[in-house]
Amino acid sequence: MKQLGVIGTMVWDTIYGREGPTSPVEEWGGIAYALAALEATLPQGWEMVPLIKVGRDLADEANRFLCQLEKRAKVNRFVEVPQPNNRVTLRYYSSERRTECLSGGVPGWTWDELGPMVRDLDALYVNFISGFELDLATARALRRGFAGPIYADLHSLFLGVGEGGLRVPRSLPNATDWLSCFDAVQVNEDELARLGDDPMGVAARAMEAGVGLLVVTLGAKGAAYFTTPSFNFERRILRPGEPIVSARVPAPVVAQPADPTGCGDVFGASLVSHLLAGFPVEEAVARANFYAARNVSARGATHLQHYLKGAIVPA
Repeated sequence: MKQLGVIGTMVWDTIYGREGPTSPVEEWGGIAYALAALEATLPQGWEMVPLIKVGRDLADEANRFLCQLEKRAKVNRFVEVPQPNNRVTLRYYSSERRTECLSGGVPGWTWDELGPMVRDLDALYVNFISGFELDLATARALRRGFAGPIYADLHSLFLGVGEGGLRVPRSLPNATDWLSCFDAVQVNEDELARLGDDPMGVAARAMEAGVGLLVVTLGAKGAAYFTTPSFNFERRILRPGEPIVSARVPAPVVAQPADPTGCGDVFGASLVSHLLAGFPVEEAVARANFYAARNVSARGATHLQHYLKGAIVPA
């Protein structure tokens, strides 16, 4: 059985805006969305290994969530820490615009901690849910010390922390150095703009840094990708100097959108699953769009894997 390591942060979300200003919804978020999507989409012969730190105050609840996942490896790499777990308050102003306020303080990984845990894994999915999962030095050490492919959703690397924990958009310092640590990189449209004014120029710099696939999520418009003809995620095939291939893949129309939270996480995890299954990039992106669209019609990460598969949620 091959193993996909999953690095990210479990977050307890309080969400305003979906049901009206006086009725927040509280539920697991963060990497929980990606774990549910991997449960629904990982190909036969693969299992996931969550590499997750959780605050002691929510450790029991997080463990119950993880125990629902049948495609989770039996090896325990779930680390309880004394700091309070990350909690985020989300306030939606439109289907694609929101504010985030962060509290809690689960620390990131050091290479001394992470190195022994990734040694036997075949691939890695890294999702910067908090932006503090890895610092640049640890990401560089991970790239040097791990031979398999690494997919990274850079999302919260583009967010600073302001007064009261408000997440504030920012440019990414040392962006090229960060890009060089990963084989496939996911950003959204706003984050791409923070990397540069010219999308093709950003893609060219990413490819020069060693990225084989750059994916840009576009909300209801779907996703765009930039890659090279020889790109193969699992085999890490890269041939410098190849032409860049780019396209936009439309998303399915969602008749009754309910909750956009976690769509990028579901998209990325589903894309990784289909790349590991050997799908061509464009088809893998299309399938990831499909699962992200299903997530818009769901609410929360608990039992999401059943909804994504079109199965009945157990009572």
